[in-house]
Amino acid sequence: MGCFEEVSQEGPQTNQHTDERSICLHAFSDLSHVPPATFIYLLKDCYAYGTNKATSKFKILLQLVKAALHNGPQPGPFTYAVQCMYIVPLLGKTYSEGFSHMLTSSLKHLKSVESVKKDFLEAKHLAAQLILDILDSVVPHENRILVKLLETFEIELRDMAYALYGSELDDDLVKAREHLRQYVKCFMESESNAIAVALITRFSIKCCDESFLIKLIESNQLDIAEECATFMGKEMISLVIQKYLDMQMLKSANKLVKEHDLTEEFPDVSYLYKESLVKKLAEKGCWDIAEIRAKKETKLMEYLVYLAMEAGYMEKVDELCQRYSLEGYFHSLVPEKVFCGSDYLDLKKLDVEEIVWVDETNGLLNATSCIEGFKIIGMDCEWRPNFEKNSKPSKVSIIQIASDKIAFIFDLIKLYEDNPKVLDSCFRRIMCSSNILKLGYDIQCDLHQLTQSYGQLECFQSYERLLDMQKLFKWVTGGLSGLSKEILGLGLNKTRRNSNWEQRPLSQKQKEYAALDAVVLVHIFHEHIRRQPQFGVSEGCKAEWKSHVVSSHFTHLMKIIPLLN
Repeated sequence: MGCFEEVSQEGPQTNQHTDERSICLHAFSDLSHVPPATFIYLLKDCYAYGTNKATSKFKILLQLVKAALHNGPQPGPFTYAVQCMYIVPLLGKTYSEGFSHMLTSSLKHLKSVESVKKDFLEAKHLAAQLILDILDSVVPHENRILVKLLETFEIELRDMAYALYGSELDDDLVKAREHLRQYVKCFMESESNAIAVALITRFSIKCCDESFLIKLIESNQLDIAEECATFMGKEMISLVIQKYLDMQMLKSANKLVKEHDLTEEFPDVSYLYKESLVKKLAEKGCWDIAEIRAKKETKLMEYLVYLAMEAGYMEKVDELCQRYSLEGYFHSLVPEKVFCGSDYLDLKKLDVEEIVWVDETNGLLNATSCIEGFKIIGMDCEWRPNFEKNSKPSKVSIIQIASDKIAFIFDLIKLYEDNPKVLDSCFRRIMCSSNILKLGYDIQCDLHQLTQSYGQLECFQSYERLLDMQKLFKWVTGGLSGLSKEILGLGLNKTRRNSNWEQRPLSQKQKEYAALDAVVLVHIFHEHIRRQPQFGVSEGCKAEWKSHVVSSHFTHLMKIIPLLN
């Protein structure tokens, strides 16, 4: 039966274990003479004997229970399952909720079986009685299981009336609703809101008001709030939408407006949501996706131009204005009021003397010799963003290596195509040098991308004296820009982060962006050292950052291991 393949294989099976397994196998293959209590305790034994992880065991047992409920339980699978639900809590909390979920889930596919429809209708009354027993704490099930029983057995008010009064007359329906209202009030007072709303909506109990909805929203129980508002009507849905707008929850507000056809009442919500989406994409540097989202609406495209100007991304401003004929809109703006360059750090503020573009062998050799003379370098790399789901990242396009005054940008794609051996040799000289401290930010991610892109090269698989600044300053948030602001007083303009790094030639702004990401690491490190107390700085400060320096000789180990074997 699948489940028993998990039974521990350590040592020979005893006759007792063999007999137990035979009993289980027989019981699950024919439930016609197996009482619910026996079935549940055999199920528990199956779970206890299993050696897999809990999730795996649960999945196997779920399939077993689904199959077993087809095998003649008396008087029928739905009635049998309800009887089992009375017994399950006796197993304790370890098993109760999981087994209850297993039983209710196993019944779903049986609803379409014609031969058990009569049993389903009869079991509804028994299930309604079980629900009352749970509400009265006679049978200790969790609220989540109570909700699942309501859904699985499609319990209606008349079922509850029959369980309470033995009839489904109109007066009994009224009394049943009032009886259930008392449970709802108790659940609301104890803030068991999910079960309260489940009872309210299923049995049409008018027991909540505007304050209850607001309370649900403010406690972030949004799904429950929306379910309750939908039951209460259009006025309450509008209230929830307005509350979402007040809290700047534009996505949720837009969803409700669409679902309930309230565009006439909230005409601006759709645009506000699109505007917020374009802004979020721009802030992440996803300009191409932002442009696609804004493409069909001139007003949104104008807003994207404004965002690009605000971020100081002037080449993007020019590109958008030319492509969509927005020069008139651009001239209507006052640039100095939109963008203030002093808000960000740049190469001029760091007194960087030169950016060197390296895309041929002689330049590579000269740059390598120059870098070997530095004691500390910053490193970073860039690749073209790929926003397609489940697609591989693009190949690393450039790698930047810098001192505090000069930055080299290596065109990895061209250098690899022209002379991979020289590229490998030069970067091994840099990466494996014990004389150079190499700084990066989340540098293991960059190395992973480099090895994925250029796996044939050894230079990115071994390194000496690597310091990840993210780990040295792990309490600082906001990425490299946040670290720069924390240590140097100004953040970095990251609007070009997701630009096309495979285009050639790169724009001057792209080169400056790339160079700054490497240079700033060196300046941050120097400033961190400078801030240390003068007394004992040579030892105490060095000990602090040295504890984060790592080395790796993966390639060499891979070559040695076969020899050791």
